[in-house]
Parts: sequence; structure tokens; C-alpha cells
Amino acid sequence: MSNENETHTGVFAVGFLVGGLAGAATTLLLAPQSGEETREQIRQKALELQGRTEDVLNEARTKAETVATDIKRQAEALQAQAHVVLEEGQKQLTKAVEETKKAAAAASAGTAAEPETEIVEKPKEIPAKA
Repeated sequence: MSNENETHTGVFAVGFLVGGLAGAATTLLLAPQSGEETREQIRQKALELQGRTEDVLNEARTKAETVATDIKRQAEALQAQAHVVLEEGQKQLTKAVEETKKAAAAASAGTAAEPETEIVEKPKEIPAKA
């Protein structure tokens, strides 16, 4: 039994010594820095943060420009489609007015006039783009 106690004591002593050395090394590594070193570290972190901020800002600006360009392109396409629909509607209205005038003139003259053209269907709706 005496040997067993000595073994346990030896293991405890080695563990205590290794733990003490690990603690000392940790203390040396984590010891406070001088004021100058701390200021330099803060300066470096600030420069790094400034660089990251500029990168994020540039990326956001690029995305915003891309979205604005896409929206402008879609607005121009919708405007062109609306212009075409408006022109078609104006042509149909002009034809309907002319036919109405002819029909009114024929009715006042006492003869019924047949319309020259049929009523054209309603203009197409412009599909909404997402």
C-alpha cells in the first residue's frame, strides 16, 4: 500500500507542476499590454473596420445601381407598351367617330349606312412584371 500512496503522490506532484507551468504560460500570454501597444492595436482594428465598411458600402452602392438600372429599363418598357396601346385606342376611337358621323349623315339623309368596320376588341392589358 505504501507504493500505491507514493505513486498517487508522484502523479499529483507532476500534475501540480504541469498545471502551474500552464498557468504561468497563460499569464504571460494574456498579460496586459503597454499603452502604446494597445493604441496601435486599436488603430489597426479601426483601419480594418474602415476597410470592411468601405467594401460593404461599395457593394451596396453597386447593388442599388443595378436595381435602379433594372427598374428604369422596366419603366421604359412599360412606357413603350402604354404608348402602343394608347395609339391603338386613338385609332379605334377615330374610326368609331368617323363611322358615327357617316351613320348620322346617312340617317339624316334617310338611308341607313352599314358600318365599314367592325368594332375592334378591347386593347390588351399590360402584364405586370415582378
